[in-house]
Amino acid sequence: MTADTHRKAVVERLREGMARGVLSFPLTGFHRDGSLDLDGFRTHVAAQIATGPGAVFPACGTGEFFSLDEDEYRKVVAATVEEAAGRVPVVAGIGYGWAQAARFARIAEEAGADALLVLPHYLVAAPQDGLVAQVEQIAVRTRLPLIVYQRGQVTFSAESLRRVARIPGVIGLKDGHSDLDRLQRLTLAAPEGFLFFNGAATAEIQARAYATVGVPAYSSAVHAFAPEIADAFFAAHRAGDDARMNQLLRDFYIPFVELRDRQPGYAVSLVKAAARLRGHPVGPVRAPLTDPSPEDLADLETLLTAGLALVPTSVPTSAPTPTSASTSVGAAQ
Repeated sequence: MTADTHRKAVVERLREGMARGVLSFPLTGFHRDGSLDLDGFRTHVAAQIATGPGAVFPACGTGEFFSLDEDEYRKVVAATVEEAAGRVPVVAGIGYGWAQAARFARIAEEAGADALLVLPHYLVAAPQDGLVAQVEQIAVRTRLPLIVYQRGQVTFSAESLRRVARIPGVIGLKDGHSDLDRLQRLTLAAPEGFLFFNGAATAEIQARAYATVGVPAYSSAVHAFAPEIADAFFAAHRAGDDARMNQLLRDFYIPFVELRDRQPGYAVSLVKAAARLRGHPVGPVRAPLTDPSPEDLADLETLLTAGLALVPTSVPTSAPTPTSASTSVGAAQ
């Protein structure tokens, strides 16, 4: 299969997946000593895929890409590809400077990933020409399609996005800035068929707002630990059921965001703690992240119990059987 044929096939699969479900960003499992728990990761990612997400994105921000060495990265991406078995597209995260990003891209391609999510480069601010050049340098070094992630120090102008969209292999943009004025300009500047993704933290909070500028697809951190809640919101969003969305936002998502915002890094560590409460063997976060405090963990458990009570299912669709019922919330019995 040529690179162009593969690109077109991936775009079509992603488009179909985005209409079917949320985008899954699995958590990378670690043992207590900080080493990679590949078996635990396999259990978690298999459970995520079983819920039918639109695509799965291993080794991205939620998966602690920034804490993985190249060998660990290879194992995580390969395990995801094996567990997906062609059922959903696998989009692996890559990042840092273009030379290192290209190395990760080669690893992901060898492991069988379908596409790549280009995370923001490290540390330095850059002009628009530099942002475009970063993508160009990566694109010429891989045959895999690229989705570019703008957040942090990466913000594209409309003209820069036009240039990026012309780079062979670039198929979409994930936005984490939530600047809807700018995003509208980008969607209007992009060529027909270019993909856009809502990548805001706890994206459900802004799902309706993003949809008004032509970006209905979104990633869901909540899906990593409570796919029942995430899927209920997605169904309401697709149906235009404002009352149901408002209920879930008011009674679960907004309190979750308020809890998430108590400490830097909780966007990952709180999600991982919630997954552990559901019986997922994902282990702790790696430094510089820290696990939630006992007080915050107790509040999380209370909120999670309340959130699960909002959805009409008694058996979760993704939680593996826990080793101890006393350490899981809403886990399969």
